[in-house]
Amino acid sequence: MTGNDNLSSQERKKDKGLDCNGISGGIYGLAFIGGVVYYVGHATSFWMGVLGVLKALVWPAVLMYKVLELMGM
Repeated sequence: MTGNDNLSSQERKKDKGLDCNGISGGIYGLAFIGGVVYYVGHATSFWMGVLGVLKALVWPAVLMYKVLELMGM
């Protein structure tokens, strides 16, 4: 038996350094939903709507890249 056998799954995640609260996932989820609503709402065809969903998946990453670029990091 090792010392980690009696730990709950949440304590094991915390022990490994994993974030257990999910706040960052919730923020990304809200950003994704907002992006989908914006891009699909402005779509002029079905395929532009599909492209809008794909854009909604990546726009938070592009935003962070631009912010870090402006900060000079």
